[in-house]
Amino acid sequence: MQWTSVLAIYFLFFVFSAFVLLPFGVRTHDEAGLEKIPGQADSAPVEFRPGRLLLRAAILAAVVTALFVLNYIYGWIEVEDLIFWGPDAT
Repeated sequence: MQWTSVLAIYFLFFVFSAFVLLPFGVRTHDEAGLEKIPGQADSAPVEFRPGRLLLRAAILAAVVTALFVLNYIYGWIEVEDLIFWGPDAT
């Protein structure tokens, strides 16, 4: 596998990880015991930390990309393992 392919796969996992991790660790004003600004949504976070989110997404994407590349090299899970129904299902 070429390094550019690994980089592209990492980028895809990074973006996916960022969206998956986005709702975790968010506290609303009601949970923090702070007063809301008039017109503010009830679900608005107290503070948004994009740096922490990107760091967590980068670590998770690195782990998932490493597992993907290792699976590509060693063939732990193949296409035949993912067929659950149909004429070829065992």
